[in-house]
This record gives sequence, structure tokens and C-alpha cells, in this order.
Amino acid sequence: MANYNKVFLMGNLTRDPQLRYTPNKQAVCDFGIAINRKWKGQDGQMHDEVCFVDCTAWAGRGEAISKYLTKGQPIFVEGRLNFRTWDGSDGKKHSKLDVVVERFEFLGGGKGRTAGQGAPAAGGAAAPSQDAQRQAAGGAESQAPAAGSEYDFTQDVEDDTIPF
Repeated sequence: MANYNKVFLMGNLTRDPQLRYTPNKQAVCDFGIAINRKWKGQDGQMHDEVCFVDCTAWAGRGEAISKYLTKGQPIFVEGRLNFRTWDGSDGKKHSKLDVVVERFEFLGGGKGRTAGQGAPAAGGAAAPSQDAQRQAAGGAESQAPAAGSEYDFTQDVEDDTIPF
């Protein structure tokens, strides 16, 4: 039987992304996502449920998430589940299930902007457009659109994320 490990999540960051580098100079970004669910129980009452998920993004993906996102901003993540175990300093075995980010999509505005608005960031400089953010995330700077022009998504063959 074949195995399949794929996760799709859409939620808001629970904390600012934490960027660090391995001894081999590989970028690693850890962040959390809160996914909200509303549902009506048999008693007719509305219920709210929140699922908190830890995520890890490597290399350019991690650097882009750290650069452009802050606590509370929305993100769409595609990745795989990863189960880690380690021995803690207290001598106990610890384990954690998290998501390793393979692709992601910015859903709101960048740092210094409110979600969905193109207002300039603090200090008067405009925050990067979503197209520029997408290019930074994919590491394909050579395809960046010229200033003031529209981005042609038909040329972006490596971007197979779900557009929203």
C-alpha cells in the first residue's frame, strides 16, 4: 500500500516567526498557526474551537515568512506532518508533531500594513507587493515583475500553490 503525507492549513500566525540558522548556514523558521472552527452543536448553540499547529519552514521559504509576516497575519500552508522525538535536559523523552512547510501563500498584507490594504509601511516606504513576496518565497528573483507592471502568472511554472 502506498503512503501519502500531505497537509493543507489556513490560519493566522500565533507568534512572530523565529528565524535561525543551522551550523551549515541553512535558514530554519519556526512559527505557529491558529486554525479556527465554528460549529453548531445538537443543543443549537454555536461553538468555537481553535487548533494550534507548529510549523517549520526551511531555506528561502523560512526567510520569506520571517521577513514578511508577523503575529496575527493569515497564511495558507501546504506541507507534510513530521514526528520528532528527543531526550530533554530533564532526562525525559519528548515528542512533537509539526508541519514541515513545502509551499505557502501570503493571504494578507506585509509588515507595516493591515491585511488586504496597500498602505505604505511605517516610515513612508511601501511594503512589498504580494507578487514580490511570492517571488521571494519561491526564490525566483529573475521572474520578478518590473515596477508598475502586472505579473504574468502564466510564466510562473514552478508556482503550483492554490491562489485565493
